[in-house]
Amino acid sequence: MKSKFYASENYWNRELSWLLFNKRVLNEARDKQNLLFERLKFLSITASNLDEFFMVRVASLKDMVNAEYTKKDIAGFTPKQQLEKLNVATHELVNLQYSTYNRSLYPLLMQHGLQLITRHEELTVEQAEYVDKYFEESVYPVLTPMAVDSSRPFPLIRNKSLNIGALVSNRKKEKKELEFATVQVPSVLSRVIEIPSKEGLKSIILLEEIIERNIGKLFLNYDIVCTYPFRIMRNADLSIEEDEAEDLLKEIEKQIKKRQWGQVIRLEVESGIDKRLLKILQEELAVEKEDIYHIDGPLDLTVLMKIYGLEGFEQYRVEKHIPQPVPEIAEGDNIFEKIQKQDIFMHHPYQTFTPVVDFIRQAAKDSEVLAIKQTLYRVSGNSPIIAALAQAAENGKQVTVLVELKARFDEENNIVWARKLEKAGCHVIYGLVGLKTHSKITLVVRKEEDGIRRYVHLGTGNYNDATAKLYTDVGLFTCKESFGEDATAVFNMLSGYSEPLSWNKLAVAPLWLKDKFLYWIEREKNHALNREPARIIAKMNSLCDKDIIAALYEASEAGVQIDLIVRGICCLKVGIEGISENIRVRSIVGQFLEHSRIFYFENGGKSEIYCGSADWMPRNLERRVEILFPIEEEELKKKAFHILEGELRDTMKASIMLADGTYEKVDRRGKESYSSQDAFVMEAKEDAKKSKEGMNKRVFVPAQHME
Repeated sequence: MKSKFYASENYWNRELSWLLFNKRVLNEARDKQNLLFERLKFLSITASNLDEFFMVRVASLKDMVNAEYTKKDIAGFTPKQQLEKLNVATHELVNLQYSTYNRSLYPLLMQHGLQLITRHEELTVEQAEYVDKYFEESVYPVLTPMAVDSSRPFPLIRNKSLNIGALVSNRKKEKKELEFATVQVPSVLSRVIEIPSKEGLKSIILLEEIIERNIGKLFLNYDIVCTYPFRIMRNADLSIEEDEAEDLLKEIEKQIKKRQWGQVIRLEVESGIDKRLLKILQEELAVEKEDIYHIDGPLDLTVLMKIYGLEGFEQYRVEKHIPQPVPEIAEGDNIFEKIQKQDIFMHHPYQTFTPVVDFIRQAAKDSEVLAIKQTLYRVSGNSPIIAALAQAAENGKQVTVLVELKARFDEENNIVWARKLEKAGCHVIYGLVGLKTHSKITLVVRKEEDGIRRYVHLGTGNYNDATAKLYTDVGLFTCKESFGEDATAVFNMLSGYSEPLSWNKLAVAPLWLKDKFLYWIEREKNHALNREPARIIAKMNSLCDKDIIAALYEASEAGVQIDLIVRGICCLKVGIEGISENIRVRSIVGQFLEHSRIFYFENGGKSEIYCGSADWMPRNLERRVEILFPIEEEELKKKAFHILEGELRDTMKASIMLADGTYEKVDRRGKESYSSQDAFVMEAKEDAKKSKEGMNKRVFVPAQHME
């Protein structure tokens, strides 16, 4: 009976599901109701997303094919079959990206006062003079032209770099042979250059156009036959033998360098490229024909984020949201005193991340604090949290920090922080062998009049003050003894080998969390069978764990009403007769990146709500250290549930999964226009205003009451 829930035809392929997510992001770029520059931003994000998808997911599948690995995925496809399907889908997505740019956004930019010159031949005489002077003074000294001949081999083309390939002919040679030459468009210079323009218009040109225009100055004594930009993507998936690595930090440093030499898995060229030039690139880079993308427009659309930031177009961007104060914590408050009074629930970026930073800062300076322990997965470039931890160690506190060196594409950043913390005297742990530590937890141990008290912060997002302004996450401050004991057990597990026999409040992966989720889902199923209130609402980034999905199918069949809010990958199918008719899936793509994980179980009328760092994916539940924590106070449970309610009510930014796996925006006929993100922004402002008014009332003392 159970086997039907596991049948491969009841699951979507993970990679194709991810592409559908990126298409939902692209739909925001195509949505005419969004402001023009916001549409540019979303198109840029789709390009950045696709780059990472190729470097990691496509690269991984290619490795499997090369290793003749034939095990089928959750949907019953071999790696080779997945690559074939992805090849078709990614080409379609890229075509849609550029038709969106060429047919919609590019013409609109001109209409709204921004001229992007895409061909240097279009420059006026004045603009041409300016561009040539700019090249001589600012660009030429930075460039390294590279010719290829018998004495100079084909150069290393760096991953994700933009280059200009050329066919050249030596004037001095009687026999005119075509030779290949290339120059990298330097990433140290801005790719978007503002040039003189007519009044009421801002004109810009891309750096590669300026270099193409002046490329003859780089190859003197050569005739330039043709020039075309190209860009490559390499396999960037690190393979680290942790068991054999004597020093994990040095091993990761070595592997990072290898990213520049990885197999080329995608070649982007300008459409119309000379066939002779393309043949050289294809052979030298060993690229398959299906991995070549002929691009009708500027290569690497992440450049649109630079255009998004141009001054003078504020009316075409959404007003920047300023995170609001957390009502329970006023500026200058002693955070420890506030946490003693009550548990505090925070919703970022609607509410500011500052209390979390201040929690570490105050602990670093507080003479009563004995120890600080924290996990770090991704931190910002100039992290105030790192500075506070270093200061705490210098102040004589016992500071233990787990820095996850294997956080993908943040490895170099994290190595720098790890070394800085070690220099300051912190005890630094580099994660556990074979596991990534993805949990978000901080423990502060404080000596107080009535003994030792432990203060804990738990969150769904990284300790990154920069992304905390862009990602939606929730966090909890508590000093309850049960949470403190569990937090201590977590850090003892990370720094030593001790695994607690039981937990008070926390559920921790990889050993206990998945079983907890399966138990809670089965409990809802049993409530439904007993005709008791049964409902599941789960919000996460991705859903692709087969056991979890099968359990949800079984609960749905029993009559449990299930609402899933899944931003990205979702391998679950809706609308399967007798299996998933009671399951609904929605995805929200808006101004902020949905990142919080919140899980609600109705539990026969005794509802429970949990938040944590884990998605419902095998890697989170089986190969990472993750933490799930309960929200227990009734007032805080209402706040967490309100987030889920708001997102289920969203009619503006929500897309609904259909039975064929595609998504469509909510049908708004007869429904109010409601954006959950906009509503949360307004609510945070209102809460902060009420809190300020309340404080002012408390401070005001009428004159007749003064002595």
